[in-house]
Amino acid sequence: MLLTQLFPPNGVACDMQAGSKKQLFQELAALLLAHESFKNTDIEARDIVSAAMERERLGSTGVGSGVALPHARLDNLEGVHAVFARLDGPLDYESIDDRPVDLVAMLIAPTDAGGEHLRALAQISRRLRREDVRSRLRAAPDKESLYISLTDNTKATAA
Repeated sequence: MLLTQLFPPNGVACDMQAGSKKQLFQELAALLLAHESFKNTDIEARDIVSAAMERERLGSTGVGSGVALPHARLDNLEGVHAVFARLDGPLDYESIDDRPVDLVAMLIAPTDAGGEHLRALAQISRRLRREDVRSRLRAAPDKESLYISLTDNTKATAA
């Protein structure tokens, strides 16, 4: 699955404000639910927030270098969905490296997604592990640039 298939162009937020992890999850859930594929579902923001908070209780999804990858599984969901946000300021997230986060990709998948969920999570993780990608995401002037930096799979080459 390509990152452009996971992240819709309107599923990216530039300089999102969040004062807590729960508030961050609420904002990301709203971003998810704004997508066309959720129009005819009974999934609500509280369902997403609750599932993400429950997953956080198992261990922080703050993976280091200012990146968090909250993820959850939900009943009555078709397909894997993701949104991305660059925060307007670092948020204490209890990350594995104890650094606050400012780049967050949230992934939700059906309860029975199995390998598809894990492959999507691994793909996002590989992308955000690259320092050049994180630098471009942090420097992006607007959400269009943010989306391109997130989903463009070409490697930068030095001249």
